[in-house]
Amino acid sequence: MSVLVKVCGLTHADDVRAAVESGADALGFVFAASKRRVTAELAADISRDIPDGVLRVAVMLHPSRVEWQVVADVFRPDVLQTDAGDFAALEVAADIESWPVYRQGAGAVAADDTYVYEGAKSGTGTTVDWDQAATMARSGNMILAGGLGPDNVAEAIERVRPFGVDASSSLERAPGRKDADRIAAYVSAAKRDQLRG
Repeated sequence: MSVLVKVCGLTHADDVRAAVESGADALGFVFAASKRRVTAELAADISRDIPDGVLRVAVMLHPSRVEWQVVADVFRPDVLQTDAGDFAALEVAADIESWPVYRQGAGAVAADDTYVYEGAKSGTGTTVDWDQAATMARSGNMILAGGLGPDNVAEAIERVRPFGVDASSSLERAPGRKDADRIAAYVSAAKRDQLRG
């Protein structure tokens, strides 16, 4: 089973480099209120050398049209990730993927959607109910988030069978600063089964 592995909340070029070197498939840059918040200019600068095939994800929360347009124009992400209800008010170019966020307890999702599933508040390290998540994961391409890290991501993948996994706070040595060893351990654990194959 090939799982997409995302490292989120990147704020420094060396953390971006560590995620890329560890084999992460997607890198998240937060533009919502957070200790990990970056500007569009900073995100563009620290992600400049990301190789082709690694997705640059703009992580937002209830952005205005103006806020999103600045991120789209300056950062030029591959993906916009924000709450599912936000997309109705935003214009997203055809070459930018949309990853709606559905929070625990959400209803059904469209069968062909790629989406993020997490708890009530992003970036808190709170694990969602994996049994509920496993039921949700039968629809669309779920990227499981919330409380994942090196110590539990392999079990989460085995139990939930998501399309992808997403981690942030568990990979930090200080708020907003990643730990390269923890990133490497997380990516390795998430890709363990596919590497064996």
